[in-house]
Amino acid sequence: MSETSVREAEIAVEQKHVDIVYARVAEMRDEAEAMRTRGDQLAHGARDEAVFEQAAMLFERDVMVRHANQILRSLDAEHEGLVFGRLDTTEGETMYVGRLGVRDTEFDNLVTDWRAPAAAPFYQATAEMPMEVIRRRVIRSTGQAVVDIDDDLLMPEARLDNMPVVGEGALMASLTRARGENMRDIVATIQREQDEAIRAPWRGVTEITGGPGTGKTAVALHRVAYLLYRDRRRMGGSGVLVVGPSPAFTSYISRVLPSMGEDSVELRSLSDILDEVKATRVDPAPVAAVKGSLRMRRVLKKAIREAPADAPTELRIVYKGEVLKLDARELAAVRNAVHNGRKPPNQSRVDAAEALLEALWRKADSYEDFPVKRSELITELGERIDFHRFVVVWWQLLTPAEVLHGLSDRRRLARASGRVLTRAEVDLLADSWADPAAGPSVADVALLDELRVLLGKPPKRRVRKTDTSSAELRTWSERQTGPGYHRPDNYDEYSHIVVDEAQDLSPMQWRMVGRRGKYASWTVVGDPVQSSWPDPAEARQAQTAAFGGPRTQHRRFALRTNYRNSAEIFDLAGRVVTDVATADQLPHAVRSTGIDPLVRVCTEPDLTPGALTAATELLRQVDGTVGIITATSRVGEMRSAVLGLSEDRLRVVDGLESKGLEYDAVVLVEPGELIRESTTGPRTLYVALTRATQRLTVLTTDPKWPDAR
Repeated sequence: MSETSVREAEIAVEQKHVDIVYARVAEMRDEAEAMRTRGDQLAHGARDEAVFEQAAMLFERDVMVRHANQILRSLDAEHEGLVFGRLDTTEGETMYVGRLGVRDTEFDNLVTDWRAPAAAPFYQATAEMPMEVIRRRVIRSTGQAVVDIDDDLLMPEARLDNMPVVGEGALMASLTRARGENMRDIVATIQREQDEAIRAPWRGVTEITGGPGTGKTAVALHRVAYLLYRDRRRMGGSGVLVVGPSPAFTSYISRVLPSMGEDSVELRSLSDILDEVKATRVDPAPVAAVKGSLRMRRVLKKAIREAPADAPTELRIVYKGEVLKLDARELAAVRNAVHNGRKPPNQSRVDAAEALLEALWRKADSYEDFPVKRSELITELGERIDFHRFVVVWWQLLTPAEVLHGLSDRRRLARASGRVLTRAEVDLLADSWADPAAGPSVADVALLDELRVLLGKPPKRRVRKTDTSSAELRTWSERQTGPGYHRPDNYDEYSHIVVDEAQDLSPMQWRMVGRRGKYASWTVVGDPVQSSWPDPAEARQAQTAAFGGPRTQHRRFALRTNYRNSAEIFDLAGRVVTDVATADQLPHAVRSTGIDPLVRVCTEPDLTPGALTAATELLRQVDGTVGIITATSRVGEMRSAVLGLSEDRLRVVDGLESKGLEYDAVVLVEPGELIRESTTGPRTLYVALTRATQRLTVLTTDPKWPDAR
């Protein structure tokens, strides 16, 4: 029998099993729908019962409906490739591996969930350590149709005569597939070194490092799915947060977890991690470096102690015919005394009022021939409307945005910074905050979060209690996960936090993320060689504090194989970081295409037209996505220039936005500009050069690039 015939026959065998699985999944969906319907009927039948009995029946309904909804969410996930693997063992057993576990009506196993311990050999078995696996088969499907299979023979000596082996390796086949707008999961092609990181214990900090294309992000997301599967009660109840470097990145990874049946994980970028704030601009690197430094905390702490610019500088009040006056110096002394207390400013207005009354009493007591009792003065002035009006305007409740904008005043910022910032740094910051209409930058988000904590929440007004009987009868599920449920603003009780591109977080950003994880375990993903933060030691200090201190349990995994880039592309990328990285810090690219990157030298005016031409060529040559990566200053011009090209497959990003993304082909415009706009030299360029999986075209005005230093 020919190889083609053998493959077709084996595909037919797998199709028969896949058909059985999908038929059973349809039955399970019907059963879950029926369960949810019964739960709803149970709730309606409880309406006329006594309150206690109604609450009990609602709880029973809640458990039933919640369980049914969990099943339906799992079954309704993107299940292309629901069954993607098969193991044949020395014990004569066959096990299918897939996105979720499926049993037939007799409870016999049709598919084993990839996260289950029994499925571990699918990822961990090797020819050197086969784990009793003779043949490992990867099944590739489109919809419910099996379209291809690839086998690995791990124990040739145990192979039976009637056991065919087909294919050239599932991993290499998957690496050549076209990229789309979203990252795909890698459940069918997880490698042993990746699987070890995915299945690491949940406690403490799991750090995953590796160069471009090693699958760090995919491993971190699959780890989330694994942890939720293994310990859903702990992880799912408090929630899981995934933090990425940019909105483009979170959009790119947004379908990975839902495709594995996990749709409850929260994805946030550093620009929108603070509730009700969304940053849309990026500061120049020198400005971001100042804003991200821990020095800014000292500046902000001093800034909130200063009186608002429009606060009155004198208090005059008539009491029993005498004018009591507190001048600017005396008011400043009162303000400092209140700030020296333990409460944040927005919770100290009552303390400020009491301190002012004490100061007025001391002033009155200093007058001759003005006998007055302290208790009378404090009580009577404390009830005066004119006094309350003064307190409101003198001790204002501040928002983080107001404080930050106030620092656009150079004199005010200079007073707050003291010797912490240089004059040049004060000028940089003041200019960056001068236009409130511009909105906050990404680096400002961490400063706003710091101010949120330093200022404190304003006291809540008392609301008259109304009838809450209906609210009290809401079920636990409705309160915690129902349609009307929202976590509190700036929720800080996540059970697990994933930080991707961790090497780029500033110390102030680490403080912001750390506040969300005071009870969390962590998965941290990064590559020091790709770092865009100029002071790694300061960032590491803030990172350690975010994790809860140096005693926190810490485990590390290093991924060393580059699955994304062709060897030809990565050889070029590696050349630009020879001065900042050692050979052992760079991964090994395992795939060769025989297509070298194109380096085209052109004049400055020809860069934009040249990028347009190169992108058009690449769109014809590859089936997937094409990225144009350029300096931040050129992004707007380049996006305008490419209008009309195949926009569904073409993207224009700057060097920082390209972090974590990948394209089938890339046009990189003027590498020297990417180096010059970065505070970390060639590292950003290294990132940009490693985004392409198939083809790379570089446009430069330097005829000696990349050999020029």
